[in-house]
Amino acid sequence: MNKIIKKERLADEVYRMWIESPLIANERKPGQFIILQVDDDFGERIPLTIADADPVAGTITIVFQSVGRTTHLLAELEPGDKIPDLLGPLGQPTHIRQVGHVVCVGGGIGVAPLYPIAQAMKAAGNKVSIIMGARNRSLLIMEPEMREIADELIIMTDDGSYGCKGLVTAPLQELCEQSPKPDLAVIIGPPIMMKFASETTRPYGVSTVVSLNTIMIDGTGMCGGCRVTVGDETKFVCVDGPEFDGHLVDFDNMIKRLGAYKVSEDKHHQAHHCQLDDAAAELKG
Repeated sequence: MNKIIKKERLADEVYRMWIESPLIANERKPGQFIILQVDDDFGERIPLTIADADPVAGTITIVFQSVGRTTHLLAELEPGDKIPDLLGPLGQPTHIRQVGHVVCVGGGIGVAPLYPIAQAMKAAGNKVSIIMGARNRSLLIMEPEMREIADELIIMTDDGSYGCKGLVTAPLQELCEQSPKPDLAVIIGPPIMMKFASETTRPYGVSTVVSLNTIMIDGTGMCGGCRVTVGDETKFVCVDGPEFDGHLVDFDNMIKRLGAYKVSEDKHHQAHHCQLDDAAAELKG
């Protein structure tokens, strides 16, 4: 169980893995996530969204970026290796229904968790417009998969190296200004992107769902690290979400709290690259 079947690199420090996990593959629904532990015993447990699943093959797919200690260790594993602990599916699944026109907006690695949602929305009979954004072409992931689903695919890059130059909010606003406007927007990506994309849909009254998976830690509701303010209520992303009404989320508070982990992540990220540099120097020497 939990054997890595396949691994591929999607972009710089972004990887996709197919993992043997038949029970989760049979039960997972779009929007849900798993918790895994790479180290035995007292290793860190991290949540990762299930990007896809194949019940016939008994596999689930995860997409992750190596930013901290655990994701770097995970990136070092190869097909045939096993992940000691893997738990799921967790979290509330996306409410999939036929509404008419759904616009799905993915920023950076947020395209991965957006994929099963867009796939399910299309299967439910909706027209699906997909907007994908990245800093540059090399960081764009899963374009072929999204292109197969989309009735309309719009690609934006910050530097204009692929698609159109600009932010995802520009084509999102254009779609909202159309008549009829979209019936639903699903937005997943960096918190700052989700904040401004939600503000883009707000004046048009387009129902907007965001996924706050980036703030999850424990994944079981015990640590309290993923608490967010939604409207006038405190919610725990891992058990109440990860999806919420984008027009009610206090993004400013969430972004401020996320900053508490940045120093530790940067420290482990830099330490990992120093180890790689030392190993490369030793081989050359």
